[in-house]
Amino acid sequence: MDTTAVAPRTGFAAHVLSLSTTRGREFIDITEEVETRIAESALNRGLVVVASRHTTGAVVINEHEPELLKDLDRMLTKMAPLEREYAHNGVPCGKGEQPNGHAHCQALLLSATVSIPFDNARLSLGRYQRVFFVELDCPRERQVSLMVLGC
Repeated sequence: MDTTAVAPRTGFAAHVLSLSTTRGREFIDITEEVETRIAESALNRGLVVVASRHTTGAVVINEHEPELLKDLDRMLTKMAPLEREYAHNGVPCGKGEQPNGHAHCQALLLSATVSIPFDNARLSLGRYQRVFFVELDCPRERQVSLMVLGC
């Protein structure tokens, strides 16, 4: 009886998704982009870590249903409205920046990263689950890091 085990080829791939947002609290579905990068990695099964590179942007898993996205937007606005007074807004802004205490507070309610298993180069998500980058500040260029680990 042969008891030799052959380990599958393991590896990783790193990718950066570049996004252009158009408004604050915009939910951008990046599910297909993530799956494309997994397929490009030539890894069949493993885990992908999806991470926002910004403190006023988030990565979440939820349903892509327009009325639900309106509800989520309304909830975030209620929890940390733009019009509220924020100590952070008194700090001098850098070039091209504006006061954004509300966006930092909203980001604290969400997540900067998600880790998702994949099999056959497809995300192992539930029937209605999608991966979103959430813009919490204002329109701008954004980046999302992907680390694909697997075999």
